[in-house]
Amino acid sequence: MRPNVRAPDSYDYAVIRVVPRVERGEFINVGVIVSCEKTGYLKAVIEPDDARLRALDPGIDLDTLRRHLDAIQRICEGGPDAGPIGLLPQRARFHWLTAKRSAIIQTSAVHMGRCGDMDAIVEHLMDRMVRIAPE
Repeated sequence: MRPNVRAPDSYDYAVIRVVPRVERGEFINVGVIVSCEKTGYLKAVIEPDDARLRALDPGIDLDTLRRHLDAIQRICEGGPDAGPIGLLPQRARFHWLTAKRSAIIQTSAVHMGRCGDMDAIVEHLMDRMVRIAPE
């Protein structure tokens, strides 16, 4: 008899990018947003690299940028502290966050996968898409 093993869940994710000078189109990946509709999972992990961002735009306002990036995490958590968008259902918040924009903070196209541990996939995506591997 097989042990009771839960099947992997489908998830969607997008990479959060900072485009300091939109007209140039250069960007730095700073985080990921992962959503699993079945489990109600919606999480953003964001780790901006100030030195890399300043390399693209020495005049970047990092304090303002961090406030806007923090808003992404609040929207993922939901609730009134995240403003009107935070009151939307989880899936609607994910779609709002990943909508195409021509702004300093953008997201990649939405991709999908399957996994049984959403927190582990967030860490995997951060390691693969955002963090610089030590030499």
